[in-house]
Amino acid sequence: MKITSKGQVTIPLEFRTRYGFLPDTSVRFVPDKRGLRLVKDRQKKGRGSNVVEALIGTGSGKWTTDEILKLTRG
Repeated sequence: MKITSKGQVTIPLEFRTRYGFLPDTSVRFVPDKRGLRLVKDRQKKGRGSNVVEALIGTGSGKWTTDEILKLTRG
């Protein structure tokens, strides 16, 4: 594996899958005795949380949650 001129490397799919490094995962490098470790940044919220936060309060309808559920459940 090589580092590109932009300082980037590709994490092999096997490792991304095994350790849950999805697109937009926030990571950080942690130095230790043997070198450098790549770890998920647990302080940052996940992509799903960011989407939900962005949508809160954006609805324009005047229906209650119960009314919407009644419509969707037929």
